[in-house]
Amino acid sequence: MDGANTSWILTSTALVLFMTLPGLALFYGGLVRSKNVLSVLMQCFGIACVVSILWVLIGYSIAFDEGSAWFGGTGKALLSGVGEDSLRGDLPETVFVMFQMTFAIITPALIIGGFAERTRFSAVLIFSSLWLLVVYAPITHWVWGGGWLGEMGLLDFAGGTVVHITAGVSALVAALVIGNRRGFGEVAMPPHNMTMTIMGASMLWVGWFGFNAGSALAANGDAGMAMLVTHLSAAAGAFTWLSIEWLKYGKPSALGAVTGMVAGLGTITPASGYVGPAGALVIGVSAGLVCFYATNTLKQKFKIDDSLDVFPVHGVGGILGTLSVGLFASSELGIFSGQGLAEGVSIAHQLGVQACGVVAVALYTAIATFSILHLVNLMTPLRVSAEEEAQGLDISLHNESAYEL
Repeated sequence: MDGANTSWILTSTALVLFMTLPGLALFYGGLVRSKNVLSVLMQCFGIACVVSILWVLIGYSIAFDEGSAWFGGTGKALLSGVGEDSLRGDLPETVFVMFQMTFAIITPALIIGGFAERTRFSAVLIFSSLWLLVVYAPITHWVWGGGWLGEMGLLDFAGGTVVHITAGVSALVAALVIGNRRGFGEVAMPPHNMTMTIMGASMLWVGWFGFNAGSALAANGDAGMAMLVTHLSAAAGAFTWLSIEWLKYGKPSALGAVTGMVAGLGTITPASGYVGPAGALVIGVSAGLVCFYATNTLKQKFKIDDSLDVFPVHGVGGILGTLSVGLFASSELGIFSGQGLAEGVSIAHQLGVQACGVVAVALYTAIATFSILHLVNLMTPLRVSAEEEAQGLDISLHNESAYEL
């Protein structure tokens, strides 16, 4: 066991959990209308509880037990064989289990932004549970657990495919299956509390250092570079988004700034351990530009109510970042290179591997999510009634109100 590495991953674990509770909960909570804010907070809280239990029961085993190229197996169910003295590399395996658990928590929590303000709490919990075991854990095994994508040479340092593409694609599928909010496109549905959203976004920015730099699984130069490029991409993404708004609409918005920040963070995630500072700036600017137009296109052209822009920010950002690894990690580009590609691997070859990973993960996620949603709907209706939606989910589902004024 390495004490320095263990200390850093313990810290990173707390930072990544901090991203969901309270970071993502406040970020999403401020973006919805006041009659639904508690429902979003409850969904984040409930997902943290149920995913933690399932991760220990079987999720960790599916993801990281030795098995086939597709599925990890059940040898570590209930953390069999994981004790105080067992190691994963030079880390206590308990620390590795907990660190990976925080990733498993935030990924389904991201998805709820795609169907916010109209979905039953019971359906969210059932969906998140099945999704963890059918989508997240197997894909984690494919990429990080010794599965076929990792063996192929896919580079995903901290979760471009495992976290952001899976969450983004699933949110899009869920938005299509569940349908738009009543009144979408006809009445304004602005965020009810931008102060809350900016507080949550700030927590996400800080917590993301554990997400990306912690994925080095060591307190070393890789972690340091990952932290640096993460910060640069977030700053570049935020500044690009607000600059586009400034030029296009005459005024920059706080909502645009924090959305661009999240786009920059999500896009740098798969590349954070492989690129240098110059590459991070290019990726961040690209994220702000591409995700801005993806967000506007999805809602204005296609009229799809991905309520909190999960697909255009996380899904598109994850795809862009995963493909960017093949380009900006290459030593052929000199100053853009961080850790670099393996010796003898060309940009064209790595881009092909990255593209294969994107297509495989997106396609499997879409099919599996579609199937899970229809299965859940057989157990309990996915969507609340028209009366419950009009009243607001806080009162109709939880008999509570966020504000008593």
